[in-house]
Amino acid sequence: MIKTQQVFKNPHIKSFLFSMFIFGVSVGLYGGVLNNFLADILNIDRFGRGVVEFLRELPGLLLFLMLALLYRIPENRIVRISFFIALLGMAGLAFATEARWMAVTLIVLWSTGEHLMMPVRQSISIHSAIPGKEGVAMGLTRSAGNIGSVIGFYMVSLIFMGFGHFEELMTYRVVFGLGALFTLAGLLFTLRLGQSEGHVKRPRMMLLPKYRKYYILEMFFGARKQVFMTFAPYVLILNYGASTQLIATLYGIFSLANIFMNPVMGKLVDTIGHKAVLILDSFLLILLCFLYGFAHHLFPGEWAFRVICVVFVLDAMLFSAGIARAVYVRTLSDNQEELTGTLSTGISVNHLISVVIALLGGLLWERLGMEILFSAAALFGIASLFYTMTLPGRKKILEPV
Repeated sequence: MIKTQQVFKNPHIKSFLFSMFIFGVSVGLYGGVLNNFLADILNIDRFGRGVVEFLRELPGLLLFLMLALLYRIPENRIVRISFFIALLGMAGLAFATEARWMAVTLIVLWSTGEHLMMPVRQSISIHSAIPGKEGVAMGLTRSAGNIGSVIGFYMVSLIFMGFGHFEELMTYRVVFGLGALFTLAGLLFTLRLGQSEGHVKRPRMMLLPKYRKYYILEMFFGARKQVFMTFAPYVLILNYGASTQLIATLYGIFSLANIFMNPVMGKLVDTIGHKAVLILDSFLLILLCFLYGFAHHLFPGEWAFRVICVVFVLDAMLFSAGIARAVYVRTLSDNQEELTGTLSTGISVNHLISVVIALLGGLLWERLGMEILFSAAALFGIASLFYTMTLPGRKKILEPV
């Protein structure tokens, strides 16, 4: 078992990890019902799902602007701001009507808090780590969130079983209301984090030539991420009739697996290097995209459904390979300010592709079928595989940033 003092140099890191755990519970509650809420309550079709995702991803696209406005604010305080914005969105969903514009606005508000958390969480993890342990540190931080997510996802399943006799919209309100309470608890707990070590002023935007390959990797990831987050759940819901309980259970399974997978992936990155991990990730992604698009042609109905469920879980587990991209950036950066700025800009870059894929993907599925959609996703995987092979090899990090 890995102990925090073997990985982190910051003695107060446990408070940070616990806040990520609480946020993970909220993420599990929210993510466990979102796709079914859109399909069952708001009656959003395939193309409409792409439009919603386009709007939901806008905060990620504009992340570098948000961090530019907050560039004088310490990172621990940005964590609190993220919790507060997410709380407004989650609490609003608990009381929102069935009006699409209102629900989507609140979804975007939650997304703003969630995206604002992303680069700061990575930066705090990396810079609290003992040199050479950055991958494991990020893995432990992700695992803290995954433990919370497992709890959140399985709470969704229990709530829908226990409140099955209630009006369906009321059950969703219960889930969002509970998520708001956990988010509030997380916000209150972040008051114990104190101040960041040092005052990190983030640049307004970090587009240095040395990070060019990282930004291109983020573009590939943006396309890959969107296929999983937007269209994979809708394959299960619209093509196979997956219930809210099943979707939440699948989310719970991969979150549980990632509790163990993230530290393993982090150690793997530290051992064999970011390049080897990213090559393997791209190769597996190609295979999974093929199965998403053609499982119903290769297997009988019930077996195809089971295959897609397994593919869905494996696809989500591969997200832990994101540790390799962050560690790659760490090998290039000269200081914490530069790293945080680069990570936030990278998230904006991958969201630039995400918002395009959200619209084009929905249109492709609606007009040409999901086989074409996932074949296009596989082509992105092939391009990512060949590009990853051009990355430099391992570079040992000797001094802390």
